[in-house]
Amino acid sequence: MRQWLRLGVILWTLWRFGLVDLALSAFKRRRFQALRGVSSAGRRWSQPRGVRLRLALEHLGPIFVKFGQLLSTRHDLVPSDMLGELVKLQDAVPPFAAAQSRQLIEQALGKPIEAMFSQFEAEPVASASIAQVHFATLHDGREVAVKVLRPGMLDVIEDDLALLHRLARWVDRWSSDGRRLKPREVVAEFDTYLHDELDLVREAANAAQLRRNMQGLDLVMVPEMVWDFCTSSVIVMERMRGVPISQIQQLREAGVDIKKLARDGVTIFFTQVFRDGFFHADMHPGNIQVSLAPQTFGRYIALDFGIIGTLTEVDKDYLAQNFIAFFRRDYKRVAELHIESGWVPAGTRVDELEGAVRTVCEPHFDRPLKDISLGQVLMRLFQISRRFNVEIQPQLVLLQKTLLNVEGLGRQLDPELDLWATAKPFLERWMNEQVGWRALLRQLRKEAPRYAHLLPELPRLWHDALAQRQSQQQPLLAILAEQRRTNTLLQALLFGALGFVLGAVLLQLWQRWPLH
Repeated sequence: MRQWLRLGVILWTLWRFGLVDLALSAFKRRRFQALRGVSSAGRRWSQPRGVRLRLALEHLGPIFVKFGQLLSTRHDLVPSDMLGELVKLQDAVPPFAAAQSRQLIEQALGKPIEAMFSQFEAEPVASASIAQVHFATLHDGREVAVKVLRPGMLDVIEDDLALLHRLARWVDRWSSDGRRLKPREVVAEFDTYLHDELDLVREAANAAQLRRNMQGLDLVMVPEMVWDFCTSSVIVMERMRGVPISQIQQLREAGVDIKKLARDGVTIFFTQVFRDGFFHADMHPGNIQVSLAPQTFGRYIALDFGIIGTLTEVDKDYLAQNFIAFFRRDYKRVAELHIESGWVPAGTRVDELEGAVRTVCEPHFDRPLKDISLGQVLMRLFQISRRFNVEIQPQLVLLQKTLLNVEGLGRQLDPELDLWATAKPFLERWMNEQVGWRALLRQLRKEAPRYAHLLPELPRLWHDALAQRQSQQQPLLAILAEQRRTNTLLQALLFGALGFVLGAVLLQLWQRWPLH
């Protein structure tokens, strides 16, 4: 009953903002078009449909806001006039009561606030759709940030996700583009990400992994977790002090090299994606700060690790080859990679796909970032993908979203940044490390612990193998001996038969032609 009531609220909101017409436009059957005409009869709107969509998602709550953020990366699914509005969706929401936050923290950690912290700021410093953050000080003097999950989020999320799954099934069944765009897989992936965000221990583990990965890079800082105070609904981490990366003027006045900061951002992104296959997938300006401390001056500070993207070795290799082919303007190789990976039907003509990709990408090379819209490039590529029946890969949705975040960040910091020129050397170096003797040595080092265990056992293993071979040969030797005896018997019988026949013939000859 609660889900049906929620569905009623959603439908009312869609009708109120004039989005029923938008939803029904994806269905080509006459019944849906007739319903579309009835719902929009006599109604006029002063705001564009993109603005109305954004307002409706904000009105429906945090889950739909996050889904709108995900849709903002699907240039194949959302028209271009709506993408700009979806990108504007933010997580900022009013905080819940300080007393309630205090109660939730004490319940989760099992101790009074005073027993855990020498100082605790009741008013939150940040509030988002999933959780809010308070500053505090431990009894040993360490300054920390306390993140507490919003109450009642799980029930709300489960209801809304159930409706999104149902909507995805409808789109998959009734929309002409439904199967190619894989709405069920997209919603399922969104479901996974949301549930991951609801488990703050998982977020803490993500932060710990990212902190280890980035230690040798000296370009980004990740807060250390206080594991004694980490639960699924509350986590405590090192407090990070920095300036939001959106405050460019303040950073410039502090002496930060803004152009280097832009290049470092690209390096961090491609390192996480192609070296580690483990990347921060929520890199909007609200989650990125810059350190002004003397020891770490100019380094990035990463926050909020609820959404982390992962790539397999196959994904990384395929993406790196695509990027390098793009940078070299080898559009034929791009087309071949799409066919080899199975993203397009095997019968697709390479020259036609090559020409289509060239048409999209060629005008954007040798231009500064301020003159390039990666969103427009991706949108054009997805328009081409519809023509060639390219299957969109849901596991790369987060990567697309993060790449757009990196583009926006780079455009904000240094409009003259050449994204292609900055990324090309990194990718070429990475590809060189994946083949040849360096890759062989790295693989040998990786397997060395296993070899160390196997080497002392080799004599015994060889002895066992030889003994087993010898034991396996005994039955075979017996069979061969029996076969030899059988062959000897058969030969004796054959010779005996031939001798009998020959004797009979000679006897007949003797009787007919006596020698005398």
